Amino acid sequence: MEFSKTLAGNKIFDLVRQASGELGVQSYVIGGFVRDLLLKRPCKDIDIVCVGSGIALAKKVDLLSGEGQKITVFKNFGTAMLRFGEYEIEFVGARKESYNRNSRKPIVEDGTLEDDQNRRDFTINALAISLNEEDYGQLIDPFDGLKDLKAKMIRTPLDPDITFSDDPLRMMRAIRFAAQLAFDIVPDTFDAIIKNTERLQIVSMERISDELNKIILSQPPSYGFNLLFHAGLLKEFFPEMVALYGRETINNQSHKDNFYHTLKVLDNLSQMSDDLWLRWAAILHDIAKPATKRFDPKAGWTFHGHEDKGARMVPGIFRKLKLPLNDKMKLVQKLVKLHLRPIALVSEEISDSAVRRLLFEAGDAVEPLMMLCRADITTKDPRKTKKFLRNFDLVEKKFEEVEEKDKIRNFQPPVSGENIMASFGIGPSKVVGEIKEEIKEAVLEGEISNNFTEAYQLMIELGKKKNLNLQNNLLEK
Repeated sequence: MEFSKTLAGNKIFDLVRQASGELGVQSYVIGGFVRDLLLKRPCKDIDIVCVGSGIALAKKVDLLSGEGQKITVFKNFGTAMLRFGEYEIEFVGARKESYNRNSRKPIVEDGTLEDDQNRRDFTINALAISLNEEDYGQLIDPFDGLKDLKAKMIRTPLDPDITFSDDPLRMMRAIRFAAQLAFDIVPDTFDAIIKNTERLQIVSMERISDELNKIILSQPPSYGFNLLFHAGLLKEFFPEMVALYGRETINNQSHKDNFYHTLKVLDNLSQMSDDLWLRWAAILHDIAKPATKRFDPKAGWTFHGHEDKGARMVPGIFRKLKLPLNDKMKLVQKLVKLHLRPIALVSEEISDSAVRRLLFEAGDAVEPLMMLCRADITTKDPRKTKKFLRNFDLVEKKFEEVEEKDKIRNFQPPVSGENIMASFGIGPSKVVGEIKEEIKEAVLEGEISNNFTEAYQLMIELGKKKNLNLQNNLLEK
């Protein structure tokens, strides 16, 4: 198969051809760019392999381009990175690899194109196109990667057992590519993953989580999770999620399988948002159900407090998986903690106070919270689904009405600690915090409006009760 016309639209390939000729080396575009070119998927990352020095080739290409781009050189790895327009191009010398059993870092030697293709993880990533004058645009496909692309199959070029034992991260990558491309993993390759799951222990958690997040962002994410689960990989790094699997029956009463429920919630939410952290909230919203599961002869199966315990589990899970312990984690924690609250607001008799309190606690997370609540509807009964969605419409309407009236979202006390100290002539103390808390409660309960005047008047009354003397009345200034 010949691709010279396809490559003609991209100047970088002509520059590589010219540079290769002048340096007397052979070069090829290889890997993901070729795969995505054949799949007609966009790809801005280009890998160029040459039988020679990748760094020298990168410098020559830059010189010929006249662009004067800054080249990033990784001398220890023999690679160089060059930005060209919207593309990021990595140049590397062809190499062959061997492995020590206790490390996924290979021992690298200079090699041929054949050696370089042999070390690739999957046949669809071993495809190369020549950038040499004599056979420019020719596809080099020693492992029938084109056939696997057409069949939508993930397969290793060489023995999968050796491939995965050498670099166990490739097991995660196999499932990630299957999830992103909607491909199947051929049986002998999948069996080798099952056989080598424990080898994942030599891979850093950062690399595992990077692949996991890509699986979570695929569509639908449940496909990748099912592969991780059935291969036995998920239990190696995320046993808390595996613990959700299964149903237990007592007195002919069974609870639902919370693993598959979680995957359905995740898929539902992925239809509404491509935000990674909202998807993590879906994954973790019921994570504490195994720990809180109880059977009551009268009530049946219960999971009381799973939302609070789940929220407490979030930081530990993020820490273990090397996910960021920042505002992203706090958002996930908040959504897990609050995910049952909106359904309690459905009743017509519910007070504005309850609505205000949830608005106060949710803050900017109100919209994500309602997305999670809607995604949490997994009944197969269309009438129930319609009813639950209508209920959430009512809740959102209440949110709008109360927020318009009381401005509770991202609530800031109308009277600050500085106001209190200046008014009573006192310094920082416990009593300042108590007054602020009582004013906040009064606003949330609807006893006073959310404005400075009413809050300040209440502050004066509270101060009198605490034997504080008003020294500076800010209302008179």
